[in-house]
Amino acid sequence: MRQSKRPAARRLRGLAVLVAGLVGLTATAVPAVAGPAAPTGGSPSTAALVKLRVEGATSTIFEGLVITRPHEVTSAAGGTHQCDGTNLGANPTAGPTAIGALDDGARTYGFDWDGPYFPSFEDYLVTRIGAESSTATTFFSLRRNGAVTSVGGCQQRVATGDEVLFAISDGSETAALKLTGPVFARVGQGVVYRVVDAATGAPIAGASVGGATTGADGRASVTFTRTGLQKLKATSPGTIRSNAVPVFVGP
Repeated sequence: MRQSKRPAARRLRGLAVLVAGLVGLTATAVPAVAGPAAPTGGSPSTAALVKLRVEGATSTIFEGLVITRPHEVTSAAGGTHQCDGTNLGANPTAGPTAIGALDDGARTYGFDWDGPYFPSFEDYLVTRIGAESSTATTFFSLRRNGAVTSVGGCQQRVATGDEVLFAISDGSETAALKLTGPVFARVGQGVVYRVVDAATGAPIAGASVGGATTGADGRASVTFTRTGLQKLKATSPGTIRSNAVPVFVGP
């Protein structure tokens, strides 16, 4: 009997790993599976595979893998301009950029964005992504690997493996959260997840994840009550909510 259960468990774990690699979890009219799709233009040698995420005020607008290359981008408010990292002399050579990744993600997965272009900065100011717009007191902040960028989105170069985050902000957030943990679990068994500052790796205490609260070490034990594919995200007051961790819960 034990031998018959082990192959099934291995298959479930394999499925969970596959799901974790392919699932892009979204909150607007974009595909539920957001695996990478190649945009047009650019050179294969300058392509980057990044993790693009857009966080609105109350929910995630988009999260998924995006292949991006340096290219011209177009917004309704700003027109068409080059967006390859050489803007305003920020980098000596062209390459993939943060706004380029947003633009490729929008074109690939069916959402849109807008914002004016400022010639003096040779860059765009993103004012809307999907149905979410900035206001008089909020704006779209840009973070790369959890850290706020010091340059505009067409100046900020990105590389394969980078996490590119656009998030509605009022400027008071102390951190962007990062959630890690198993992608396989069983009903009724506690599974430990960890929440840290995405930029520094410092543990975040008091964050909520799956109905549990993290301790001083940033860890929380989550117990699932139903089977199937589920999504975990971490939240904490004064921070930007975390990436999603898809979890396949077996019996």
